[in-house]
Amino acid sequence: MNCSSRQSQTSATASRHCGWPAVLLLAVGVNAVAQTPNLPDFGTPADSVLNRSQEAQLGRGVMAQLRSAGAIMDDPIVTEYIQTLGARLAGHANDGDHRFEFFVVDDNAINAFALPGGFIGMNTGLVLASERESEVAGVLAHEVAHVTQRHIARSIYSNQRNSILSMAAMIAAVLLGAAADADGQAMQGLITASQAAAIQAQINYTRANEHEADRIGIGTLASAGFDPTAMATFFEKLSRRYAFVSDRVPSFLQTHPVTSERVGEARERARLLPAVDVTDSVSYEVVKARLEVLRAPSEEAALEIFSKRMDAGGDSVAGRYGYALSLHRDGRHDLAQRVFSDLVDEFPGVIAFRIGEAEALMESYQTGLALARFEEAIELSPRNVPLTLSYANALIPAGYPAKAHDLLLDLLNNSVPTPEQFRLIARAANAEGDIGNAHHYMSHYYLSIGNLALAFNQIRMALESPGVNPVDRERFRTEFQDLEAHVGEQIRARASGRSDGPPVPFR
Repeated sequence: MNCSSRQSQTSATASRHCGWPAVLLLAVGVNAVAQTPNLPDFGTPADSVLNRSQEAQLGRGVMAQLRSAGAIMDDPIVTEYIQTLGARLAGHANDGDHRFEFFVVDDNAINAFALPGGFIGMNTGLVLASERESEVAGVLAHEVAHVTQRHIARSIYSNQRNSILSMAAMIAAVLLGAAADADGQAMQGLITASQAAAIQAQINYTRANEHEADRIGIGTLASAGFDPTAMATFFEKLSRRYAFVSDRVPSFLQTHPVTSERVGEARERARLLPAVDVTDSVSYEVVKARLEVLRAPSEEAALEIFSKRMDAGGDSVAGRYGYALSLHRDGRHDLAQRVFSDLVDEFPGVIAFRIGEAEALMESYQTGLALARFEEAIELSPRNVPLTLSYANALIPAGYPAKAHDLLLDLLNNSVPTPEQFRLIARAANAEGDIGNAHHYMSHYYLSIGNLALAFNQIRMALESPGVNPVDRERFRTEFQDLEAHVGEQIRARASGRSDGPPVPFR
């Protein structure tokens, strides 16, 4: 297994650093092949349903396309929240055989969708349109049900004979093309307009699928401790809001059409379940405020919004956090730090408040105090992804890149890595002088966003770097040979003119 080690470690010690390279290579292996024009054709199974392995392969291919296009939001706090919420719901789903990955799409359009293989995306616009956490949970529970009931696989393969990897490009193109500000160039190199229309028809769910996802999703929602009526009320609210603006109907309502019959049935089903008194979590309030700040036209605009709310007596937790965050982003770090500190005193277990306080201290040149605050938070919540990334970001310029490297390596070994984690650990390794591993991490960064060519160049530079210890060099050599085989196959395929659907260009 390819495991990251440090130059000072022995071979035996290095063998303990296992997990993330194998996981990542498995996740991006489909994308490495997706770069090849001679795509494997799995055909149409006799029962018109993808098997689990093929579903996962297809989902990973779409994710690579979306990451490459920059559609997936990489904010650690937002991502951590949606993954935690999704995992809570998935844990109460009827089918425990599925593995889920929840992510956020950086798009103001109101939409959510499930991909084959358990990948479930939600737009920032849908979170901002919600008024209660149970509404967000209701949409996720609905999408989880689409996965567990395998609606996606059945819809796509009912009449579709394209190869799995060509289909991944099609689905990604549709999702990118559905963005509010997308133009024709967003789909260039992925798929033609006619193919996009065809696949859109395939991924739209049938009425029976929608009723089944509602029925199962409501049960999941209630089991996870949320208000089971929230799904119906949120769908109905969206439907009423856009009833007379057909040119602005959200993508979610187009792919999940709401009828009075469907809403009535969902309400009746929820009524039969025990009533619950649900209070929104602080994390939900924080994420909504954070998204509002991040999606504002400018730092000044965000600060004006939250300043007016504070002046009007809107001193809720969300209002105070949004005010502190907008102050911080507008460069008023001293005042931001005081607001964050008050929030930490009141809610010591909310990591977002501790991150805000420490980051504001760093920007105020109170480095020692900032690092002390980070240490306190890490003791409270070790291996918390947003916290670890923020702490590492502070350690590198503070002159402690080796400590940042160790923290990030531990995180990679114990969690599913993201592209940003690879880019940050590469930065830490480079600052430490570990050039070989810096290139190695960047190779995995490019693999995770689907760029095989740059991944190959980075692992080649890692192998050629001076001072690499024997354990690392052998690991780099193995990865180099694996990627070389993929690149060679692509070159041979292009030379022979073989093709199976539109190739995904290198970027």
